[in-house]
Amino acid sequence: MLIATDLELRVGSRLLLEPTTLRVAAGDRIGLVGRNGAGKTTLTKVLAGEGIPAGGTVTVSGTLGYLPQDPRATDPDEPARDRILSARGIADALRRMRAAEEGMASDDAKVRDKAARAYARAEEHLLVMGGYAAESEAASIASSLKLDDRVLGQPLGTLSGGQRRRIELARILFSGADTLLLDEPTNHLDGDSVAWLRDFLKSHQGGLVVISHDVDLVEDVVNRVFYLDANRCVIDVYNMGWRAYLAQREADQRRRAREAANAEKQASALQKQADRFRAKATKAKAAHQMEHRAERILSSVQGQRKADRVAKLRFPDPAPSGRTPLMAKGLSKSYGSLEIFTGVDLAIDRGSRVVILGLNGAGKTTLLRLLAGVEQPDTGEVVQGHGLRLGYYAQEHETLDTSRTVLENMMSAAPDLPEVEARRTLGSFLFTGDDVDKPAGVLSGGEKTRLALAALVVSSANVLLLDEPTNNLDPASREEILSALRNYKGAIVLVTHDEGAVEALQPERVILLPDGVEDLWNVEFADLIALA
Repeated sequence: MLIATDLELRVGSRLLLEPTTLRVAAGDRIGLVGRNGAGKTTLTKVLAGEGIPAGGTVTVSGTLGYLPQDPRATDPDEPARDRILSARGIADALRRMRAAEEGMASDDAKVRDKAARAYARAEEHLLVMGGYAAESEAASIASSLKLDDRVLGQPLGTLSGGQRRRIELARILFSGADTLLLDEPTNHLDGDSVAWLRDFLKSHQGGLVVISHDVDLVEDVVNRVFYLDANRCVIDVYNMGWRAYLAQREADQRRRAREAANAEKQASALQKQADRFRAKATKAKAAHQMEHRAERILSSVQGQRKADRVAKLRFPDPAPSGRTPLMAKGLSKSYGSLEIFTGVDLAIDRGSRVVILGLNGAGKTTLLRLLAGVEQPDTGEVVQGHGLRLGYYAQEHETLDTSRTVLENMMSAAPDLPEVEARRTLGSFLFTGDDVDKPAGVLSGGEKTRLALAALVVSSANVLLLDEPTNNLDPASREEILSALRNYKGAIVLVTHDEGAVEALQPERVILLPDGVEDLWNVEFADLIALA
């Protein structure tokens, strides 16, 4: 169904993947794993035909559905329901039927006849694509992803980033594509939706390649594993499920360690003997042969995997501020006739910790954007207190200029920072060498997350607004984020679906949207996090 032949991947001069041949057949449910920046997203883009490899070819038989990490740019005026139905061409058929109905109401007999024929053609197309049952199927998928009729009737431009991504996921699942390429499909999903998605993917009869840091999903769904090794620029293929893969990978690592140790022991003995022979002119040729053999022994052994590097994250020491550096009074926001929330008041005291909870679409991201000054409220005001230094992490990385390089983004976040210090900080976030000259637009979701967090580190912010900061991160990088949350001394306002992030934050207060109710935190609110 999908075959990559001698596929080679590069970003600039950096090699991501040596020429490799891969096959995804019907029934293969492949987990594509590897650390952030290893090239997983780049590989899926190339497999989907949206990226160009440095070498090799990709052949696809049948249909293919691709879910990228970032929502696709679409017509903001298109209704969400039509976006889902367009995966099978149903939305177009329905639009033609509605237009024909207007003509069929005409007083002109010729117009009525022409409209009736157009209606019949459109309805025939609708039936070929699955008919009215397909509409019901699309509605069922959307409902399982917590997209109700109210959301489906809205233009895409009025939806939150999380809602738009779920619309795209629903569209791909509804498409009935033979092969699915899904990059972090559980982002922005609540616990019930994730459970439904696991069951859906387990029953998928075609091919599947999924990138996910959701351990439960890969454990339940995956029956093959492709491990993209960033150190060796190769893909290790494991024809087994997730648990067996973890055990086999650990066994492989132990084997490689033993082989490397034995090779080093043998090479060392040969080198010592060569050193003794070299002192005698008559033994010089034998010494050279021994050295050459020692080199062959070392080069013939697969080296032990290097430990994956992890970004070292420590949020900045907060700049001095007044007692209440950030306040909001009577905030309300609507998009067209859709009211998001109204009458929200809050006061963020120095060093306070606040978590915002609410169902998807309740306005959590919108509230952070208002506090950050990215959007303006319809009513009310945001009051900046004495000494406020604001740091904003946006879930869709809107704070990054994708046309500028990694280094340029870093320098714009802290204009007074010496370039050498900016490079040093980027290095601690795994951007080294030519990586700093890459445009931010070519970065993977995990790399964009690291860059946005690096900008926060040099900001000296005393209030951090964090919107889903653990999305797109591998487990080791996520632990760095959680450690930084625990140790930061400034104020934090957090939006997240990640229960571990809330536990690390140890919030004092909670704001429940859309009502804007504020309460002291207690463990009973923890049950709402996965549902949020």
